[in-house]
Amino acid sequence: MNPTKTALVLIEFQNDFTTPGGVFHDAVKDVMHKSDMLANTATTVEQARKLGVKIIHLPIQFAAGYPELTTRSYGILKGVVDAGAFRAGSWGAEITDALPRDPADIVVEGKRGLDAFATTGLDLVLRNNGIQNLVVAGFLTNCCVEGTVRSGYEKGYEVVTLTDCTATFTDEQQHAAENFTLPMFSQPLQHTQFLQALSAK
Repeated sequence: MNPTKTALVLIEFQNDFTTPGGVFHDAVKDVMHKSDMLANTATTVEQARKLGVKIIHLPIQFAAGYPELTTRSYGILKGVVDAGAFRAGSWGAEITDALPRDPADIVVEGKRGLDAFATTGLDLVLRNNGIQNLVVAGFLTNCCVEGTVRSGYEKGYEVVTLTDCTATFTDEQQHAAENFTLPMFSQPLQHTQFLQALSAK
């Protein structure tokens, strides 16, 4: 895997998920801790960056009152509104300090839904940087990670999902995504396998 043609896309590594006190932290912390996904991701970011991989942060955030979202009676976005999560300017919407940042990293703004391509310039950023390999980590494994992986696959990227750098609400959901859904749209790899594939070049 050529590092200069590879991007590591970090979906919603924000305090509302990653950090004690975050709105959804208690809901994801058990799956996070089971794989040590936050530490795995930090290691991956540091090592991949040194090898020339483009690091892209993809946070989600909404204005006060959530005017970007239609009123829904069901689903994950209703849960975001009801919980008051990912409000622009709030501590919860900030990218976690647990991930090492670099001035060369790219932050792609505009994510308002589940597929990171849908409302952002992600595809343009990837193509402008000559990216062929799309490597995805983050939250939630069976929601925004899956939605982004599916879209990237259809757009023609070589897609990898870092299974031990993702988390969702339950072990059952994580297992189902890793073993049944994500292999339809990506190569599910552990972070060590990904780093080995980079270093082999």
